[in-house]
Amino acid sequence: MTVRTVAMLTAGGLAPCLSSAVGGLIERYSEVAPDVRIIAYLGGYAGLLRGEWVEVTPEVRENAHLLHLRGGSPIGNSRVKLTNVADCVKRGLVQEGQDPLHVAAEQLTKDGVDVLHTIGGDDTNTTAADLAAYLHDNDYELTVVGLPKTIDNDVVPIRQSLGAWTAAEQGSIYAQNIIAEHSSNPRMLIVHEVMGRNCGWLTAETARRYHAWVAEQQFVEGFGNDPRCWDVHAVFVPEEHIDIAAEAERLKAIMDEIGCVNIFLSEGAGVAEVVEELKAAGQEVPVDPFGHVQLDKVNPGAWFAKQFGEKLQAEKTMVQKSGYFSRSAAANDEDLALIAQCTSLAVDSALAGVSGVVGHDEEQGDTLRAIEFPRIQGHKKFDVTVPWFRELKDSLGQA
Repeated sequence: MTVRTVAMLTAGGLAPCLSSAVGGLIERYSEVAPDVRIIAYLGGYAGLLRGEWVEVTPEVRENAHLLHLRGGSPIGNSRVKLTNVADCVKRGLVQEGQDPLHVAAEQLTKDGVDVLHTIGGDDTNTTAADLAAYLHDNDYELTVVGLPKTIDNDVVPIRQSLGAWTAAEQGSIYAQNIIAEHSSNPRMLIVHEVMGRNCGWLTAETARRYHAWVAEQQFVEGFGNDPRCWDVHAVFVPEEHIDIAAEAERLKAIMDEIGCVNIFLSEGAGVAEVVEELKAAGQEVPVDPFGHVQLDKVNPGAWFAKQFGEKLQAEKTMVQKSGYFSRSAAANDEDLALIAQCTSLAVDSALAGVSGVVGHDEEQGDTLRAIEFPRIQGHKKFDVTVPWFRELKDSLGQA
């Protein structure tokens, strides 16, 4: 196929890969197909529906390498589900009676787009799948190539999503300061709430990296710098049942001995219990356009802090959330290497007319390829049986 115009958009929440992925796509096209026109829709699918875009100028191409140094997205994000017609109408993105998929298809046609790159998580790419299916069924000639962005690392069947390694590293850095607060009060309980709605990978990997950092530090022995006070004492993820009574007994013994307890908690852990408590109290459970419980409003960290604070007889309880700190960082070296691999293949696939989401396909020998859209799903569970996680839990004395 002949590619004349390429469009891109970033969508969903932020991750430490968006700016770099945009930069990588621009660099790759400039290298192998310099005559291809590139535009970027502003604000994700909202910008597509509104027809709001900017041209990638020669100056932007020349300076695209600078995008690898930044977090956030240079073209803006939004959370829009093209099949949620009511939400699109409510937000003024389409008129009453319009089909957002049709509006998007017509806008792409109007703009002369031959290839659309979507950079986002499972919601972004399942929305891209809906769009790709609509385009195919209605005889629109367009190739859609996605890139997997999610700090949760929970896209099926992709081995490693872009930005997740950086987010874990940044969560560890965040904890290195926050957990110093254990010395601010006797019997201190610190809950480090990490992003992860249905998948505990990010919490586990953040805890692993932080635990390794503590092991590398030097402390002044016998002078209020007990390394046990700095370490992780419990890691809770959605994939494992939390026996609050048993864990409280174990953690109280630690509190009695060293005067503090540090918990790493996935924001999705125990949400079912929190939601049931809200419903029992007659309160409304807030959800987003994709039907997900709005975790920032439900506040599971505060709920767990209350449960454990009372049982551990904590004098002070602190809940700290590293999510926005972590997801807004620039990509680290690990992710930059992965982004370079994926953006290169994304461009090659687009020029060959092959649609899909680029990633290492766990169901096909971890081969880096454009994975078919119908196979893309969200909410991949973290495998709690992996050796490194079991070793971490064992080292903490946590069953």
